[in-house]
Amino acid sequence: MTDETEKKSITSDGSKGSESRSPGRLAWKRFKRDRTGVISAYVVIFFFVIAIAAPLIAKLYGKNPYTTYASDRPDLLDAFSYPAGPNGGMSSEFWFGIEPQLGRDVFTFLLYGIRTSLGIAVAATILTCVVGVIVGVTAGYLGGRTDYFVGRVIDILLSFPSTLFFIAFMPVVYGIFVAPDDDIPTSLRATALILVLSAFGWASIARLLRGQVLGLREREFVEAAKVTGASPMRIVFKELLPNLWTPIIIQSTLMLPAYVTAEAGLAFLGVGIIDPTPDWGVMIQRGAQFYSQDFTFMLFPGLSMVIFVLAFNLLGDSVRDALDPKSKR
Repeated sequence: MTDETEKKSITSDGSKGSESRSPGRLAWKRFKRDRTGVISAYVVIFFFVIAIAAPLIAKLYGKNPYTTYASDRPDLLDAFSYPAGPNGGMSSEFWFGIEPQLGRDVFTFLLYGIRTSLGIAVAATILTCVVGVIVGVTAGYLGGRTDYFVGRVIDILLSFPSTLFFIAFMPVVYGIFVAPDDDIPTSLRATALILVLSAFGWASIARLLRGQVLGLREREFVEAAKVTGASPMRIVFKELLPNLWTPIIIQSTLMLPAYVTAEAGLAFLGVGIIDPTPDWGVMIQRGAQFYSQDFTFMLFPGLSMVIFVLAFNLLGDSVRDALDPKSKR
């Protein structure tokens, strides 16, 4: 009985030991020990839950971001069209106050603004990663002229001042689909933003993965797969991609907050999402007009965006350290 018990315990310990030595479990343990990373993850999850549940929260709250409440209730604004109440009109009825001039509810406008900004940033990040992975892996695996051509395209794209080209290309993209005198639908603005951000963003991840694949394709396990007659598609998906998930995840965690700030910047400049569509950049652009008399309207979107971007950047650093401990400094 004792011997059997010892064998079971040894087997149990052995299985647990092998599980604990798996890269995924080791990375998860390292991440859980990083208090900054865990707190940042909770903050990021909170923002995404807010974005997803914005319509439900607004329904329970009893207001929406498009209604100009001061039109029916002129007492909400003073003679200069600023909130009549203190702190931007904050009260039990309007939790974050009301917008100067129009009298829209700031709380629901912020909820939907977070939803819009994060939706565009997430879509652009996914599309960028997909294009970057396809181009980078293809160039690295095929090599030769394909690799040379892709490398030159990447060099050209990375040499562009991206912010300047974002501003210059947005009107061009709009002009392809909409006549100059017609209003541009919000869906087209969002789609154009995603496409333009992705078009100038895939080069960095493609270059990284190309370098990784150039090193991996000479490894023994890839050569063994070729000897057994595996197709290039099988080699890419079964042998190469499993070894590329770490740089892909790290790049995506660093890319998303950059897209959040880029999207907000374009909205602030008037070439992205525009008023009355709720957006982080739209709120900051509107708030910049009133900050000297009413700082409250600019405070909430600015503070929330800073918190989200900071938390996601810290999360990206923690994920990088967990997946690649050698990168710690």
